Amino acid sequence: MKAFKSLLFVSALLCVCATVSGAQDNQKKALTQEQILGKLPEGIINPVPTVTGWSDANTVTLAERNGREFKFFSYNIKTGVKTPVENSPSEIAPVPEQMKKFQGEAVAKGAKNPLLSPDKSKVAFTDKDNNLCVWDAATSQVRKLTTDGTNVIMNGYASWVYYEEILGRGSRYKAFWWSPDSKTIAFYKFDDTNIPMFPIYDSRGRHGFITETRYPKAGDTNPEVKVAFVNVADGATVWADFDHKLDQYFGIPFWNADGSRFIIPWMPREQNNLILYTVNPADGSKEEIYNETQKTWIDWMDDMHFVEDGFFMVRDFDMWEQIYFQSFDGKRLDKITEGKNWGTRIVKVDMKEGSIYFTARREASTRNDVYKVSLKTKKIERLSFGDYNFTGVSISPDNRHFVAQYSNSSTPTRLSVVSIGKKPVEKVIVDSKGEKFDEYKLAIPEMLSIEVDGYVLPAQVIWPVDLDSTKKYPVLVSMYGGPNAGTVMDTWKGISERNQWWAYEGVIQIAIDHRASGHCGKEGLNYLHRNLLNIELVDYIEWIKELHKRPFVNRDKVGITGFSYGGSMTMLACTAGNDYFKYGIAGGGVYDWGLYDTHYTERYMDHPADNPEGYANTRMMLKVGRYKGDSTNYVKITHGTSDDNVHMQNTMQLIGALQDAGKQFDLMMYPGEFHGYRGNKSFHSTTGDYIFWYRHLLEKDAPKILLDAKQPR
Repeated sequence: MKAFKSLLFVSALLCVCATVSGAQDNQKKALTQEQILGKLPEGIINPVPTVTGWSDANTVTLAERNGREFKFFSYNIKTGVKTPVENSPSEIAPVPEQMKKFQGEAVAKGAKNPLLSPDKSKVAFTDKDNNLCVWDAATSQVRKLTTDGTNVIMNGYASWVYYEEILGRGSRYKAFWWSPDSKTIAFYKFDDTNIPMFPIYDSRGRHGFITETRYPKAGDTNPEVKVAFVNVADGATVWADFDHKLDQYFGIPFWNADGSRFIIPWMPREQNNLILYTVNPADGSKEEIYNETQKTWIDWMDDMHFVEDGFFMVRDFDMWEQIYFQSFDGKRLDKITEGKNWGTRIVKVDMKEGSIYFTARREASTRNDVYKVSLKTKKIERLSFGDYNFTGVSISPDNRHFVAQYSNSSTPTRLSVVSIGKKPVEKVIVDSKGEKFDEYKLAIPEMLSIEVDGYVLPAQVIWPVDLDSTKKYPVLVSMYGGPNAGTVMDTWKGISERNQWWAYEGVIQIAIDHRASGHCGKEGLNYLHRNLLNIELVDYIEWIKELHKRPFVNRDKVGITGFSYGGSMTMLACTAGNDYFKYGIAGGGVYDWGLYDTHYTERYMDHPADNPEGYANTRMMLKVGRYKGDSTNYVKITHGTSDDNVHMQNTMQLIGALQDAGKQFDLMMYPGEFHGYRGNKSFHSTTGDYIFWYRHLLEKDAPKILLDAKQPR
């Protein structure tokens, strides 16, 4: 495997430039420990307001945080004048009066996911018995639209695997959708009867208690799902023409503009065929309008923009993400973009102008740029500039400007208005770089890259303050590792305790990605098909080999940490990869992919019966023989006892295998915590992590000032 030239160039320059940069840095003020742990000195970083939208072609509305509330301002892009908005709400999204009225009703106490109708006349919700209901704002009357809800029959309330993997956590289990005319509610009806019950024990109280969850692990039975349309006025229900006995998944559906059709994404359990159906809510009949197949797996659509005769969507079946137009009648599929696009997001569709504005990682896999594509010529025009990452992009109503935040690893965030044309003209609204930024000795990230098997892989490194190339420095690696879930972006990460503390303590901090993290298109992702926890470690090891080429890197003091998929990767690195990764903190990890849910796991690994060797390779319990459990190779394992996503069962089976093998480790369980630790448990976890890294990377005790700062509040 060949190292990428840019990394070797950076390595060579590091020592050459050390004297010059060191002289410059010695003239700057060092941050004190109190400043890093508390409040930074004034003038280093300025706050950046949130853009809430355009009020007209020349005016942007800004929201500035004032404690827990917001103050709103109008910014004129021509004059640069900012004026307060009179009688503005204190929230970015204020609660409508009808919803406030509902919240004051007795029925609201047990209501799940109350949702106001488009005409603001009614509120739909799922009650405590899992029945779909509607409340009338004019009469305060409640109508039950279903009556068969139980603990396993749920109307408009998602089964767990749909909530976690398909509808998303932001849905809060909501699985119903108002029609545009507020007359009909479409909903998914879930039957969890045949899903195995998984018990989650809670130790609180005298006898503790069990929470019974319906959680389908890889290979288990999935929920049965029916699709229905209910008339709000009379409760009449129409069922969509799907066979609910099939082993299948339904994605996030959409109403078309006039409410005459309901568009439903569908996949078989194998997740290698995506079909879009339009369903007639009047009789439940369906028509296929789009059909996609791939040899590995397919991801759901999450960025669709509707126009009169169809919609625009982002798909990756040509190994990169492109924008396509699909007609409602299924007869027309047009490819709009070309090139190596990833992370593609449609910002605005203007059919009158004949253009689509979008963002994508196209110039570099670590930066989002802004583009415009002509629907007629398919010509793509870059609207952004420089080597920056652009986020929060909003196009003006007349398409002459866009507003966005932009930054890179070494450039603090700027909020700017940019003209759209041959020569972009920028007007900076706010620059977060303060007037005293350059007076302080700050640890600023640097982007690196290597080439492995022809794939360019990025990393972001923070070198120790006052690095001395004649000394040896430990390394702390952070990563996640999951498919298309990279952690490395060329963007500003701020000046915080998290990055400054270790830099001042002489620890090299590096975030790394692999070929399937989303930098190498679908081709890179496909390496994970039927093969999780393999190629990720191969690429991670190449990063450590590159670091080893630097004389100041202590190869015996390399730590790695991650949570969830990152916890899995941490254990893999400290067992199968412990020639390179010596110490680790693994949080909330999956240590046998046969113990995780059907939808996520089988998307990549297929059914366990069809890939027994692939599943066996994911079992950390079979890899503990490589682990030493001594001062040269040691791990800490953490888990929340109430984790309903990655069950504590994973950690219990792993530590059982470690104990049976006579291997020592640290263990920290967090009672009542879920997939992540909050409140006092979070403080405790952070403190424990500091203590671990001081002990194993720096071979000393954590300082009292740090431990005192992490005490519960």
